[in-house]
Amino acid sequence: MVDVESEVPPLPPRYRFRDLLLGDQGWQNDDRVQVEFYMNDNTFKERLKLFFIKNQRSSLRIRLFNFSLKLLSCFLYIVRVLLDDPSREHGCKELNRACSNQSYIPAAIDWRPIIWVNRSLPLWGLQVSVAVISLLETILLSYLSYKGNMWEQVLRIPFLLEIINAIPFIITIFWPSLRNLFIPVFLNCWLAKHALENMINDLHRAIQRTQSAMFNQVLILISTLLCLIFTCICGIQHLERAGNKLTLFDSLYFCIVTFSTVGFGDVTPKIWPSKLLVVIMICVALVVLPIQFEQLAYLWMERQKSGGNYSRHRAQTEKHVVLCVSSLKIDLLMDFLNEFYAHPRLQDYYVVILCPTEMDAQVRRVLQIPMWSQRVIYLQGSALKDQDLLRAKMDDAEACFILSSRCEVDRTAADHQTILRAWAVKDFAPNCPLYVQILKPENKFHIKFADHVVCEEEFKYAMLALNCICPATSTLITLLVHTSRGQEGQQSPEQWQKMYGRCSGNEVYHINLEESVFFAEYEGKSFTYASFHAHKKFGVCLIGVRREDNKNILLNPGPRYIMSPSDICFYINITKEENSAFKKQEQHRKNHSSRSFYHGPSRLPVHSIIASMGTVAIDLQDTGCRSGGANLTLPSEAGKEVRRPSIAPVLEVADSSAIHTCDLLSDQSEDETTPSDEEVSNGLEYLKGYPPYSPYIGSSPTFCHLLHEKVPFCCLRLDKGCQHNYYEDAKAYGFKNKIIIVAAETAGNGLYNFIVPLRAYYRPKRELNPIVLLLDNPLDDLLRCGVTFAANVVVVDKESTMSAEEDYMADAKTIVNVQTLFRLFSSLSIITELTHPANMRFMQFRAKDCYSLALSKLEKKEREKGSNLAFMFRLPFAAGRVFSISMLDTLLYQSFVKDYMISIARLLLGLDTTPGSGFLCSMKITEDDLWIRTYARLYQKLCSSTGDVPIGIYRTESQKLTTSESQISISVEEWEDTKDNKDQFNYRSNHRNSTSSDQSDHPLLRRKSMQWARRLSRKVPKHSTKTAEKISQQRMNLYRRSERQELAELVKNRMKHLGLSTTGYDEMNDHQNTLSYILINPSPDTRLELNDVVYLIRPDPLSYVPNSASSRKNSFCNAIGQDTREETQL
Repeated sequence: MVDVESEVPPLPPRYRFRDLLLGDQGWQNDDRVQVEFYMNDNTFKERLKLFFIKNQRSSLRIRLFNFSLKLLSCFLYIVRVLLDDPSREHGCKELNRACSNQSYIPAAIDWRPIIWVNRSLPLWGLQVSVAVISLLETILLSYLSYKGNMWEQVLRIPFLLEIINAIPFIITIFWPSLRNLFIPVFLNCWLAKHALENMINDLHRAIQRTQSAMFNQVLILISTLLCLIFTCICGIQHLERAGNKLTLFDSLYFCIVTFSTVGFGDVTPKIWPSKLLVVIMICVALVVLPIQFEQLAYLWMERQKSGGNYSRHRAQTEKHVVLCVSSLKIDLLMDFLNEFYAHPRLQDYYVVILCPTEMDAQVRRVLQIPMWSQRVIYLQGSALKDQDLLRAKMDDAEACFILSSRCEVDRTAADHQTILRAWAVKDFAPNCPLYVQILKPENKFHIKFADHVVCEEEFKYAMLALNCICPATSTLITLLVHTSRGQEGQQSPEQWQKMYGRCSGNEVYHINLEESVFFAEYEGKSFTYASFHAHKKFGVCLIGVRREDNKNILLNPGPRYIMSPSDICFYINITKEENSAFKKQEQHRKNHSSRSFYHGPSRLPVHSIIASMGTVAIDLQDTGCRSGGANLTLPSEAGKEVRRPSIAPVLEVADSSAIHTCDLLSDQSEDETTPSDEEVSNGLEYLKGYPPYSPYIGSSPTFCHLLHEKVPFCCLRLDKGCQHNYYEDAKAYGFKNKIIIVAAETAGNGLYNFIVPLRAYYRPKRELNPIVLLLDNPLDDLLRCGVTFAANVVVVDKESTMSAEEDYMADAKTIVNVQTLFRLFSSLSIITELTHPANMRFMQFRAKDCYSLALSKLEKKEREKGSNLAFMFRLPFAAGRVFSISMLDTLLYQSFVKDYMISIARLLLGLDTTPGSGFLCSMKITEDDLWIRTYARLYQKLCSSTGDVPIGIYRTESQKLTTSESQISISVEEWEDTKDNKDQFNYRSNHRNSTSSDQSDHPLLRRKSMQWARRLSRKVPKHSTKTAEKISQQRMNLYRRSERQELAELVKNRMKHLGLSTTGYDEMNDHQNTLSYILINPSPDTRLELNDVVYLIRPDPLSYVPNSASSRKNSFCNAIGQDTREETQL
């Protein structure tokens, strides 16, 4: 056994597992051959080539050494010239004396001073050493660069110059008599220029930076000019040794005067060789220098197109942000610059624009304005290239804004480009804050790492949805996110424009509670108490807070929230507190001293409350929840008359009995707990919960009203019946509430953000509007959808009309469709979104409307004044009928200074839901609510009863102008029959407005023209036949019929053809001219008017849901809260 083990040979060191499997094959018989690669690199020539040429750093050192040798040779030549004395050379002294006594003869040139020079032995030794080293280096580099063609290496100009300057010195070693022979060593300046160019190229390779062609070309131009001047100086000085014996300085003076075309003539060459040299040098300069200047000019123009570099020194000493866009348009650029530089602390920032396309003419002109040329740097390049990101110094930037191209036909492709840019920037500069704009919501999760993201379709659909239930929400958000001083419209004679413009200057600001003058005194008080008294005292509207240890912002957390000193307060005001001056008044001191009488939630006598509240609190009202009805339950006492309505004070600490808001999750009213017979028959039973499916990743879950059972897909078709129902039009469904029609091209994922706010849990079930999605909008489909009794028609921007060739035509299809709906259904509430704000002037377009023309002139004046909100006075925008999503680009820009703006906007629009945060809703002022009188009293009433915080008013007024001719039908007979009434009506109309359009502006002219037309028609000779009279009567009827009648007849005929009832269509077209506008955070003494819509931030109902330990409060709340209504009844 031992012998067997001893016979087993040991495994070789490189024995493989495959050999073990093969069995008894010995490793000694292995026929493998070891191959060594890249053996050619081990030769002596390749090693030399690697050191002298290929290796960047060693090659740079060699070229630097060569450059130094050439400069040294030129310097030794100058030393030789300064030490040289031509009079001591070969008897030149006697020749000079003879020449001084006779005139100069060109043929008698003494060539000895030109051929021979004085050269000392040490100087000769240095020059010989330099020449030998240079020649050996040149021969070695030529050998290493040899590629099979010897003459190509020998006939190169640098090689020939090296031979001319080095070989004579080597010859003088063997023939000492030639030691003083003249050698044109000054030609080494051209070799130094060549070595300098190669050295710069190697330098750029060694330090791995982008080679600047502009820098190289400037360097070549300067070195060429210096070489020309130096060659001319040395050549003229040497040749004139046989003439004027000029010094180097005289030669320099002559060359400068000659090349600058001044030509004083005090120093001139005397012999023909020097004159010939001057001619040759001028010809060379005329050929070489223009070529260099042309290349320089070309590179300069190309650099102007592509932009230069943002230097590292500037990036480290100055602050800058980078704007990455696919294509830079003038509107986008000006919106960004105006909004970015509107903040005082950003005045010293620089904006570096990185765009892959060339600058267009408009952008170039704008960037040449001194205000922008010193701040904005344009770089043509791609964010996907590290070289371009390095040019923009992205790693040193304070922020990077990446914007999508919304004018692209394929918006998904535009998002893909944005995603790649964001990834590239994050990879190159991971510490640079990213502000990204995305178009499609389903692409958001790819850029979740960005610091701030604005999804266009999310905000667009959310604003369209809220416009249906809270009018002009889009205008409210747009005005809040724009920077303005509230100076717009102050020179207008219209009072509404002054109020609207002044209130548009309100923005959202933040401040720490303990550092604030506005809110510091409310530490330990409830949120609603602080909000009401801050508005009463300072005119600021406190809308939300954020705890120090929590990143979530809470909008109106309710009266149970107690303010702490570390809270961050968010408020709406004209300007931030740091820019405000405070003037204390005696009334403020009295009110402050009187507040100590009612600290705490304890109930005090009525007279104490009246005394403490002064003129604002008139009386104390019962704070219990009402059981129903819109009228106030006024307090009464035995033996006394019924008092006038009163307002309760806002308590410092919340009292649970004073809160009306109850648990909306529990069924509070009978109509909600018990489904109606119609709901039971239709199977519409609602429950509250989260949507079971999310259309895209990243959507915020929202508590909504849901159906118990999923509706079959066949029942979703409104125009086609199925086995479950036979309805084929909206009227047959018998909806209790008015429907909302959404006219879109495709049912995209963004519609999720339209439906969710309309089905949010805090919307009462009895007020939910049916939603009809219309994927095509011909007239028949519109009528089937119930457009005649619709609450709103939402027209979504058509993506297929996006045109990159002419950006402003992207809205053409949407504008024409909306205009068609407006002409067919004049009183229909149409809400739409446009790509470009400038196109809003075409909404509800009337060519002869003088009032619209006056607004257009006002817009131009405001734009000339530099306003960022010049479009705000357009009636459709002011009324919330239209908005442009590009206006929300400022939301992304403002986030650089106000990092909370996106979060607040998303909370207001219902895109995000934070536990404990309120939501945006509205209430309408009715006749029963006018006793409140002012906005301050309304503020107190809401804070003391429901805990709501008002933030603005949507006001509608009668437009004081006569109705246009397109909306009135007038016939000749009716004119004479109702002559007196018409005169009275026209007198009132003209008294209201003298700027209206068409013939309706001048009733007298219209009456005379119609009378003249009738007299003219009477003079027409009568036909003898009845047929002629009938034709004439038809013609007259067609002439008398107005455009409004034609459109109405067209719609009615289509409705009759489809079997639809025309009831309600005439009332729908009874449209009165009105104008609507928004007052954000109006002054406390603003008078309330009938039909005012007040924007409210209502506390989250879920925050009032008691825990199991507080079941008593829950039962109490359910007992007193039998009717929770969406509109607050005062």
